[in-house]
Amino acid sequence: MLKSKVYTKAEIAEKFHDGMKLMSGIFACKGCPDRLVDIIVEKGCKNIELISNDAGDPGIGLGKLYDAHLVSVANHSHIGMNPYVTELINQGLVKLNLFPQGTLAEKIRAGGAGLGGVLTKTGLGTIAQEGREVLEVDGQQYIFEKPFRGEIAIVRAHKADKFGNLVYKGAARNFNPLVAMAADLVIVEADEIVDVGEIDPESVITPGVFVDMILSNEE
Repeated sequence: MLKSKVYTKAEIAEKFHDGMKLMSGIFACKGCPDRLVDIIVEKGCKNIELISNDAGDPGIGLGKLYDAHLVSVANHSHIGMNPYVTELINQGLVKLNLFPQGTLAEKIRAGGAGLGGVLTKTGLGTIAQEGREVLEVDGQQYIFEKPFRGEIAIVRAHKADKFGNLVYKGAARNFNPLVAMAADLVIVEADEIVDVGEIDPESVITPGVFVDMILSNEE
């Protein structure tokens, strides 16, 4: 019999700590694991390196981490929805690394697939190339991007069974399947948790083998 991966809020809170390299699903606050973000804020974990598509909005989604001054290094494709992040960067309180959205997604995918990096033409000859290695393949130049992996990934699913097989809904899917493959510890928040066997195997997007913990919905 498969062991349930559903854990209490207190058990999951123990896994978050200062200085962690944190990945999260999000796209304009859609698909953000809000309850898990709240646990991190409540615990006050500082000096986080965050890897996610965007920085949320002030007071919403991942924006709560910035409101609480918990992020020291930010890796995003855009921050335009959260002006406060710009203030933190200008004050030298947050170091920002910006990537084209497709490049960021591929860096995370490469980390999850065990690849050594990504070759891309996106940003070639622009400021996106600064500080990055350029390689030539068959007479063509490419920016070489190293893969991204996280220590912990927080994931938002629409439905999860107790083994961690996940189904996403609409645009909330976004980066969640990618970060679920690219971290050492994967913690899931699901709108609905069901018994093993209740999800059609053909509907599963993230197999449970990638998932370590699921936040209980009973608290």
